[in-house]
Amino acid sequence: MKYLSFVVPSYNASKYLDKVIPSLLVGGDDVEIIVVNDGSKDNTLEIAKHYEELYPNIVKAVDKENGGHGSTINKALEIATGLYFKCVDADDWLEENALKTLLAKIKYHYEKNTLPDLYLTNFVYEHVEEGISNVSSLRKYMPKDESIFGWKDIKKFNAVDFFMMHSFVYKLDVLKKSKLHLLEHTFYVDNIFVYQPLYYVNTICFLDIDLYRY
Repeated sequence: MKYLSFVVPSYNASKYLDKVIPSLLVGGDDVEIIVVNDGSKDNTLEIAKHYEELYPNIVKAVDKENGGHGSTINKALEIATGLYFKCVDADDWLEENALKTLLAKIKYHYEKNTLPDLYLTNFVYEHVEEGISNVSSLRKYMPKDESIFGWKDIKKFNAVDFFMMHSFVYKLDVLKKSKLHLLEHTFYVDNIFVYQPLYYVNTICFLDIDLYRY
Protein backbone atom coordinates (compact mmCIF):
# COMPACT_ATOMS: atom_id res chain seq x y z
CA MET A 1 0.00 0.00 0.00
CA LYS A 2 1.09 3.54 -0.77
CA TYR A 3 0.15 5.93 2.01
CA LEU A 4 1.33 9.04 0.23
CA SER A 5 1.77 10.02 -3.42
CA PHE A 6 4.08 12.87 -4.34
CA VAL A 7 4.05 14.73 -7.62
CA VAL A 8 7.26 16.52 -8.57
CA PRO A 9 6.42 18.98 -11.38
CA SER A 10 9.63 19.25 -13.37
CA TYR A 11 10.51 21.70 -16.13
CA ASN A 12 14.24 22.08 -16.84
CA ALA A 13 14.81 20.86 -13.30
CA SER A 14 17.94 18.76 -13.77
CA LYS A 15 19.97 20.70 -11.20
CA TYR A 16 17.33 20.17 -8.49
CA LEU A 17 16.17 16.56 -8.80
CA ASP A 18 19.12 15.06 -6.94
CA LYS A 19 18.00 16.97 -3.86
CA VAL A 20 14.23 16.73 -3.98
CA ILE A 21 13.88 13.06 -4.95
CA PRO A 22 16.17 11.70 -2.18
CA SER A 23 14.26 13.81 0.35
CA LEU A 24 11.10 11.95 -0.67
CA LEU A 25 12.74 8.53 -0.86
CA VAL A 26 12.98 8.74 2.94
CA GLY A 27 9.39 7.45 2.88
CA GLY A 28 10.52 4.16 1.34
CA ASP A 29 7.85 1.78 0.06
CA ASP A 30 5.16 3.74 1.88
CA VAL A 31 5.30 6.46 -0.79
CA GLU A 32 5.23 6.84 -4.54
CA ILE A 33 7.07 9.64 -6.31
CA ILE A 34 5.63 10.74 -9.64
CA VAL A 35 8.17 12.90 -11.46
CA VAL A 36 6.37 14.61 -14.34
CA ASN A 37 8.69 15.99 -17.00
CA ASP A 38 6.87 18.94 -18.52
CA GLY A 39 8.58 19.11 -21.90
CA SER A 40 11.99 19.99 -20.49
CA LYS A 41 14.88 20.90 -22.79
CA ASP A 42 17.59 19.67 -20.42
CA ASN A 43 18.17 16.13 -19.07
CA THR A 44 15.35 16.23 -16.49
CA LEU A 45 13.69 13.15 -18.02
CA GLU A 46 16.97 11.22 -18.09
CA ILE A 47 17.52 11.85 -14.36
CA ALA A 48 13.92 10.93 -13.52
CA LYS A 49 14.23 7.67 -15.45
CA HIS A 50 17.49 6.90 -13.66
CA TYR A 51 15.69 7.10 -10.30
CA GLU A 52 12.85 5.02 -11.71
CA GLU A 53 15.35 2.30 -12.63
CA LEU A 54 16.91 2.42 -9.16
CA TYR A 55 13.58 2.47 -7.30
CA PRO A 56 10.99 0.89 -9.63
CA ASN A 57 8.48 0.32 -6.82
CA ILE A 58 8.61 3.95 -5.70
CA VAL A 59 9.51 6.31 -8.54
CA LYS A 60 7.49 6.84 -11.72
CA ALA A 61 8.98 8.97 -14.48
CA VAL A 62 6.29 10.51 -16.70
CA ASP A 63 7.03 12.43 -19.88
CA LYS A 64 4.58 14.87 -21.45
CA GLU A 65 4.43 17.91 -23.68
CA ASN A 66 4.79 21.26 -21.95
CA GLY A 67 1.55 22.34 -20.33
CA GLY A 68 2.60 24.24 -17.23
CA HIS A 69 2.58 23.51 -13.53
CA GLY A 70 -1.12 22.70 -13.37
CA SER A 71 -0.85 20.15 -16.16
CA THR A 72 1.79 18.16 -14.28
CA ILE A 73 -0.47 17.90 -11.24
CA ASN A 74 -3.41 16.87 -13.43
CA LYS A 75 -1.28 14.11 -14.95
CA ALA A 76 -0.14 12.85 -11.55
CA LEU A 77 -3.71 12.79 -10.25
CA GLU A 78 -4.61 10.46 -13.10
CA ILE A 79 -2.15 7.80 -11.97
CA ALA A 80 -1.62 8.39 -8.22
CA THR A 81 -2.47 5.43 -5.98
CA GLY A 82 -1.65 6.73 -2.48
CA LEU A 83 -4.13 7.47 0.27
CA TYR A 84 -2.86 11.06 0.30
CA PHE A 85 -1.41 13.38 -2.32
CA LYS A 86 1.15 16.17 -2.05
CA CYS A 87 2.85 18.43 -4.57
CA VAL A 88 6.58 19.09 -4.05
CA ASP A 89 8.06 21.45 -6.61
CA ALA A 90 11.33 20.32 -8.13
CA ASP A 91 13.36 23.12 -6.53
CA ASP A 92 11.96 22.43 -3.05
CA TRP A 93 12.36 19.48 -0.68
CA LEU A 94 10.99 17.85 2.50
CA GLU A 95 12.66 17.52 5.89
CA GLU A 96 13.48 13.89 6.71
CA ASN A 97 12.23 13.58 10.29
CA ALA A 98 9.10 15.59 9.57
CA LEU A 99 8.21 13.27 6.68
CA LYS A 100 8.67 10.24 8.93
CA THR A 101 6.40 11.87 11.51
CA LEU A 102 3.71 12.53 8.91
CA LEU A 103 3.82 8.96 7.61
CA ALA A 104 3.65 7.56 11.13
CA LYS A 105 0.55 9.66 11.82
CA ILE A 106 -1.11 8.55 8.59
CA LYS A 107 -0.46 4.91 9.49
CA TYR A 108 -1.82 5.46 12.99
CA HIS A 109 -5.04 7.00 11.69
CA TYR A 110 -5.33 4.28 9.06
CA GLU A 111 -5.13 1.58 11.73
CA LYS A 112 -7.74 3.41 13.81
CA ASN A 113 -9.95 3.97 10.75
CA THR A 114 -9.95 7.70 11.47
CA LEU A 115 -8.13 9.13 8.44
CA PRO A 116 -8.78 12.89 8.12
CA ASP A 117 -9.61 14.53 4.82
CA LEU A 118 -6.65 16.87 5.17
CA TYR A 119 -3.35 17.15 7.02
CA LEU A 120 -1.88 20.60 7.56
CA THR A 121 1.79 21.18 8.41
CA ASN A 122 4.24 24.07 8.64
CA PHE A 123 6.54 25.07 5.80
CA VAL A 124 9.85 26.91 5.79
CA TYR A 125 11.17 29.63 3.53
CA GLU A 126 14.83 28.75 3.10
CA HIS A 127 16.96 31.78 2.22
CA VAL A 128 19.95 29.70 1.21
CA GLU A 129 22.20 32.55 0.13
CA GLU A 130 21.71 34.41 3.43
CA GLY A 131 21.82 31.25 5.52
CA ILE A 132 18.52 32.04 7.25
CA SER A 133 15.05 30.50 7.24
CA ASN A 134 11.55 31.54 8.27
CA VAL A 135 8.88 29.12 9.46
CA SER A 136 5.34 29.72 8.29
CA SER A 137 2.81 28.11 10.63
CA LEU A 138 -0.89 28.34 11.39
CA ARG A 139 -0.44 26.76 14.82
CA LYS A 140 -2.07 29.64 16.71
CA TYR A 141 -5.37 28.92 14.95
CA MET A 142 -5.33 25.14 15.36
CA PRO A 143 -5.95 22.66 18.18
CA LYS A 144 -2.62 21.80 19.77
CA ASP A 145 -3.07 18.09 20.50
CA GLU A 146 -2.79 16.61 16.97
CA SER A 147 -6.44 15.63 17.23
CA ILE A 148 -8.78 15.33 14.28
CA PHE A 149 -11.09 18.33 14.18
CA GLY A 150 -13.59 20.21 12.07
CA TRP A 151 -13.96 23.76 10.80
CA LYS A 152 -15.69 24.98 13.97
CA ASP A 153 -12.54 24.15 15.94
CA ILE A 154 -10.31 26.53 13.95
CA LYS A 155 -9.90 30.06 15.27
CA LYS A 156 -10.64 33.03 13.00
CA PHE A 157 -7.64 33.91 10.84
CA ASN A 158 -6.00 37.32 10.82
CA ALA A 159 -5.98 39.05 7.45
CA VAL A 160 -2.26 38.39 6.94
CA ASP A 161 -2.58 34.62 7.38
CA PHE A 162 -4.08 32.22 4.87
CA PHE A 163 -3.82 28.68 3.54
CA MET A 164 -0.96 27.91 1.16
CA MET A 165 -0.31 24.86 -0.97
CA HIS A 166 2.92 23.98 0.80
CA SER A 167 1.00 23.21 4.01
CA PHE A 168 -1.50 20.85 2.40
CA VAL A 169 -1.59 17.05 2.29
CA TYR A 170 -4.97 16.18 0.82
CA LYS A 171 -6.64 12.81 0.92
CA LEU A 172 -6.62 11.63 -2.68
CA ASP A 173 -10.32 10.73 -2.51
CA VAL A 174 -11.13 14.34 -1.63
CA LEU A 175 -9.28 15.63 -4.68
CA LYS A 176 -11.09 13.10 -6.86
CA LYS A 177 -14.47 13.98 -5.37
CA SER A 178 -13.85 17.68 -6.00
CA LYS A 179 -13.09 16.89 -9.66
CA LEU A 180 -9.99 19.01 -9.39
CA HIS A 181 -8.51 19.85 -12.78
CA LEU A 182 -6.06 22.71 -12.84
CA LEU A 183 -5.71 25.24 -15.63
CA GLU A 184 -2.92 24.51 -18.09
CA HIS A 185 -0.41 26.99 -19.53
CA THR A 186 -1.30 29.20 -16.56
CA PHE A 187 0.85 30.56 -13.74
CA TYR A 188 -0.06 30.41 -10.03
CA VAL A 189 -2.69 27.68 -9.94
CA ASP A 190 -1.81 27.02 -6.28
CA ASN A 191 -4.94 28.69 -4.93
CA ILE A 192 -7.19 26.54 -7.08
CA PHE A 193 -5.46 23.43 -5.74
CA VAL A 194 -5.94 24.66 -2.17
CA TYR A 195 -9.43 26.09 -2.20
CA GLN A 196 -11.52 24.11 -4.69
CA PRO A 197 -11.33 20.82 -2.71
CA LEU A 198 -11.87 22.54 0.66
CA TYR A 199 -15.64 22.32 0.20
CA TYR A 200 -15.29 18.53 0.48
CA VAL A 201 -13.16 18.60 3.63
CA ASN A 202 -14.88 17.78 6.91
CA THR A 203 -12.03 16.50 9.06
CA ILE A 204 -8.54 17.98 9.53
CA CYS A 205 -5.40 17.13 11.47
CA PHE A 206 -2.74 19.77 12.13
CA LEU A 207 0.82 18.55 12.71
CA ASP A 208 3.20 21.16 14.10
CA ILE A 209 6.14 19.93 12.02
CA ASP A 210 8.35 21.89 9.60
CA LEU A 211 7.84 19.58 6.66
CA TYR A 212 8.09 21.55 3.42
CA ARG A 213 11.23 23.50 2.52
CA TYR A 214 10.61 26.26 -0.01
